[in-house]
Amino acid sequence: MNQSLENNQIAKNARIGFLTRVAYGSGDVACNLVFGMISTLLVMFYTDYAGISAAIVGMVMLISRIFDGVSDVVMGYVVSKTHSRFGQSRPWILRMALPYAIGAVLLFTVPHTNAVLQFLYIFITYNFCTTICYTAINLPYGSLSSTMTRDGHEREMLSIFRMAMSPVGRIIAATCTLPLVKIFGDDQAAWVKCMSLWAVLAVLMLLFCFARCKETVYIAARENQSKSDTALMKNLKALVVNRYFWAVLILWTLQGTMMTVTGTVLPYYCKYIFGNDSWMYSVLYLVETVSIMVVIMLCPLVRRVLSKSRAILLGGVLGVLAQLVFLASPFSFALCLGTTLVRGIAQAPLSAFIFSMIGDVVEYGQWKTHMRQESYIFSGGSVGAKVGMGAASAIITGIMSLCGYISSTGANVIQPQSAIDSIRYIYIFGPLVLFILLIVVCALYRLDKMYPAIMEELAARESQGRL
Repeated sequence: MNQSLENNQIAKNARIGFLTRVAYGSGDVACNLVFGMISTLLVMFYTDYAGISAAIVGMVMLISRIFDGVSDVVMGYVVSKTHSRFGQSRPWILRMALPYAIGAVLLFTVPHTNAVLQFLYIFITYNFCTTICYTAINLPYGSLSSTMTRDGHEREMLSIFRMAMSPVGRIIAATCTLPLVKIFGDDQAAWVKCMSLWAVLAVLMLLFCFARCKETVYIAARENQSKSDTALMKNLKALVVNRYFWAVLILWTLQGTMMTVTGTVLPYYCKYIFGNDSWMYSVLYLVETVSIMVVIMLCPLVRRVLSKSRAILLGGVLGVLAQLVFLASPFSFALCLGTTLVRGIAQAPLSAFIFSMIGDVVEYGQWKTHMRQESYIFSGGSVGAKVGMGAASAIITGIMSLCGYISSTGANVIQPQSAIDSIRYIYIFGPLVLFILLIVVCALYRLDKMYPAIMEELAARESQGRL
């Protein structure tokens, strides 16, 4: 066996240490410190502190998703062409950490000027932070796991550590921000100070991730690919015909959309339905995210009796039941608390396994098309997730605007009943619809059963120098 095949065998079978798993998970904590703010509290900041209308905010986020989708494809191509001493994906974590932090702070420095200039400012800063910087970090970070190991168990453990730690970033951002904003003065400057704290913390964790995570997977057969096999259009065609790519794209989209719907609407729900804009949101968000974290860490036990897709399906059923129970008494804080707890449990299997499933799709794609497409599959899936989140934000703000929601600059206003009703219906029925879609996709998913045989065939091919 030549040296390259020996290296690949080591990458396939070697155990990844605990500290490396923590370092890998820290990358998503860092991303969610910033993106957690974007997907939860940024809309409220724009409408209730910067005084920007909900319709304008929704328009910016919807249009931005188009650019974001293009940037994901471009970044997937860039990563596939990256060759450095740090590997293919890893160097981008180092390169983009500081620009990402700066972009995050700029989101909250909206000038108090006319509506046109405000629109341009939030459009430019939002796209700089999310379309450029976030894409250039999160996409390579996501594909990094498939270049760290090919072992199915180790890949699952990386995914579990990632998604168990990921909510920590959202917890810090979503539960600590509003209390800190109150302490710092409850104005726009307070938001800037708070975001600056999260940005510094994010940079430190990204550097930790970069330092500990190494790219070890090397496939000798890949060197035999012709230039036509690495061409952009041929890769995109292979991606389109990969049916399980579409399945995980939908699942990833549902995961991101669920977090966006609940995270965006919940602060409004607490403020206008429960009459509390200080601690209730933090408590509810904390309960949901902690329940996700705890159950994710238990998911290795779940895998002993259920496949990944069936565990996610079971979570979807539980989520539907939780939303239906909440529908019976939507004005009860106690019932809302219970619902968020159960909803967190329901989301946990999807969060635990989605990224290992994307890694499985990389192997399926190689088996099916003889092309290995880590960066393209992760970038394509990211397009769906971001479009889903952007569309969710746009739909939420659009409905609120149509129902008469009044934006302000921190002052208390009396919202029309139609706007309050829209908030209530979105929070109840939005997750319900998403859980139903989740059940349908997982009921049709068959890759879990095929995966062992696929890996055996790939091992035989690669031993002969073929993809």
